[in-house]
Amino acid sequence: MENSFDLIVIGAGPGGYVCAIRAAQLGLKTACVEVRNTLGGTCLNVGCIPSKSLLNASEMYHKAKKEFKNLGIESDNIKLNLSKMMSNKNRSVLTLTKGVEFLFKKNKITHLKGTGTVSSENTVVVTDAAGKKIKYNAKNIVISTGSVPTSLPGIVIDEKTIVSSTGALSFEQTPKELVVIGGGYIGLELSSVWKRLGANVTVIEFLDHILPGMDKDISSEFLKILTKQGINFKLNSKVTKVQNLKNKAIVEFSNNENKKVEKIECDKVLVAVGRKSNIGNDILKLGIKIDKQSKIEVNKKFETSKKNIYAIGDIINKGPMLAHKAEDEGIAVAEIIAGQAGHVNYDVIPAVIYTHPEVATIGKTEDQLKKDNVNYRVGKFPFLANSRAKVNNETEGFVKIIADTKTDKVLGVSIIGALAGTMIAELAIAMEFGASSEDIARTCHAHPTHSEGVKEAALAIFKRPIHF
Repeated sequence: MENSFDLIVIGAGPGGYVCAIRAAQLGLKTACVEVRNTLGGTCLNVGCIPSKSLLNASEMYHKAKKEFKNLGIESDNIKLNLSKMMSNKNRSVLTLTKGVEFLFKKNKITHLKGTGTVSSENTVVVTDAAGKKIKYNAKNIVISTGSVPTSLPGIVIDEKTIVSSTGALSFEQTPKELVVIGGGYIGLELSSVWKRLGANVTVIEFLDHILPGMDKDISSEFLKILTKQGINFKLNSKVTKVQNLKNKAIVEFSNNENKKVEKIECDKVLVAVGRKSNIGNDILKLGIKIDKQSKIEVNKKFETSKKNIYAIGDIINKGPMLAHKAEDEGIAVAEIIAGQAGHVNYDVIPAVIYTHPEVATIGKTEDQLKKDNVNYRVGKFPFLANSRAKVNNETEGFVKIIADTKTDKVLGVSIIGALAGTMIAELAIAMEFGASSEDIARTCHAHPTHSEGVKEAALAIFKRPIHF
């Protein structure tokens, strides 16, 4: 039947579209529902991809303006053309969304345009832009509707003066004063972009440190680096009021300890205090179990409490809210539905902040291991002692490896430095296969490369680094 499928995936973000592709590869008649006009979800359209375009472009602009002369490269009259920078970002996004469309056609996936709602354990209703409803039958349904930005009580995001990450990716001009509420991944990446492009940036964070949940050594070092780059930080501070005056805003906040109240007048306010699961009323009406964090409860097979209905990505109660985690879940659930044995190792999922320098982590932090009463050793190696980092003038940061005292198994890794996001892949593979720090230390690393810092940090576990 034309309206019947083996699998209908609701949501075409990283988890959803990857799930649809893998399911089609496995021979399942597959459809994917997406409310946006383009595929790829938040990540591709207004998240991971456009932000990385601006991070790269702004870093190149900064280097051309501030650092090229130190390398003997004369670059006079460097100017910012923000509209062209945005056009380049938009062009990149369009190319990639078209790429996903091509993959859908290649794998014979039916693209259903509109809002998908689950009306029963085997039925999905798609409502198009004109309000027309069409019912589709499915042997299996995968919900992958992602997440949406959240705000603070009393702060209304209008995407003009008070913006989420979506609005902060499309400013028509560089704000003179930008206030960022939240010192997490998103807030710090976008702070970096607009600081490089000329804004005076102030980050207000409720905790006494940035990057909540991350290794404290990394958090402390990163704060020093970003402060040196010119970003202002107001830590241990609570935002109490934001006045939207249309063309400007006034942010009021107080220190959590001394209760001192401060006000900042600014052009734009970026609210970057996290994201929440995008769970529709249809999920609630069906009685699918939701946990206290408003996430769908799933078992090891990604099954919800309702037969034939699965869920993956930001909306479930497993793992971090990251695009690559959702992709792995999408592949796993497609394989499970097809009768295979898909799985995701939630202990080995890397996280990356794409500033300059980058920050990358995987596995456990010291605080987590202390809480679990696990005995461990730490090996650290600074990029200041790495030859490639030196010649590239990229000596900020370090590699930190944590290994079990008894077994020497690698339990966690944190890297702050250039190429950290690429380097962490080596550690992901090592940890996936249960490597010890000695395994890494005895593996030959190419010279001169930043990755030699990984080997040296592994050597440092037993206090025998060569170059430090």
